[in-house]
Amino acid sequence: MGNTTSCCVSSSPKHRRNNHSRLEPYRPEPELSREDTACNLQHISDRENMDDLNMEYNPSDHPRASTIFLSKSQTDVPVPTNKVREKRKSLYINHHHPGPVRRKYSSCSTIFLDDSTVSQPNLKYTIKCVALAIYYHIKNREIDGRMLLDIFDEKAHPLSKSELPSDYSMHDPEQKQIYRFVRTLFSAAQLTAECAIVTLVYLERLLTYAEIDICPANWKRIVLGAILLASKVWDDQAVWNVDYCQILKDITVEDMNELERQFLELLQFNINVPSSVYAKYYFDLRSMAEANSLSYPLEPLSRDKAQKLEAISRLCEDSYKDLKKSTKKRSVSADNLSMVRWCPAILS
Repeated sequence: MGNTTSCCVSSSPKHRRNNHSRLEPYRPEPELSREDTACNLQHISDRENMDDLNMEYNPSDHPRASTIFLSKSQTDVPVPTNKVREKRKSLYINHHHPGPVRRKYSSCSTIFLDDSTVSQPNLKYTIKCVALAIYYHIKNREIDGRMLLDIFDEKAHPLSKSELPSDYSMHDPEQKQIYRFVRTLFSAAQLTAECAIVTLVYLERLLTYAEIDICPANWKRIVLGAILLASKVWDDQAVWNVDYCQILKDITVEDMNELERQFLELLQFNINVPSSVYAKYYFDLRSMAEANSLSYPLEPLSRDKAQKLEAISRLCEDSYKDLKKSTKKRSVSADNLSMVRWCPAILS
């Protein structure tokens, strides 16, 4: 018991304090750079905090960057004449009569609106807008000798057995031709309007990442690859590659698989589409449609549609209330507690 090396002495608080006092002060080691650690992997913070230059060239990744198709569509939009303005459908058109167009302002009894929303776009007009965006991509492409990838070349990988003309790469397709091609795929595969918007996001992401241009020689296969990937990412019941071979009779499954594989590699396997980016593309498509006299169909607000909108609004309001209740604090400090206190009266 009198031995100084016993367990009782070593566990004394006084001895423990003396032992700690003899320790050297902590000196943090200098941080090692990525070159020193031989690690060249990009940190996740470097991918999220992109500078303004990268944001400008990656509109499909950042909601604040302007879309490419909208800027290209604004380069040659003609100034509408009075005759064109009169033919445009607006929020005030009521009925068409022989003679001048009569317009009415929306009132409490009659409200004109279209059936397209950001969550449920109109399928027909969304495909028309996407086809128009692809048309402006092809028409206003940069003629700077960018490379043409072999996987997208229609001459190297034809979609049909019919022989292509020798000057097929010299003539830009019309908007109607692009619309018929996209509409055929969407109708046969029963794809949704949201998938069309995601298709345009993947198309612009491919052009940005791979640094290529869409031209008459490759537009069909680029659009096909974007639709193929968007249908698998967006829709719950994805269309298989063999199903596209039933739509395009002369294409093989191996060709579809290779197209999908190389499309993913060029995207660097980045298939994420944030909701903010999706909404930006939707509203930019509407802006482009309005500038090109491609307005969505307007109909008077019926009683059934008004009841549906009211039910949706009530459902969103209830979900917001539930979310607000779940985030409420369970405990409140007595210092911040303000409530009416009832004290018993003292009768003397």
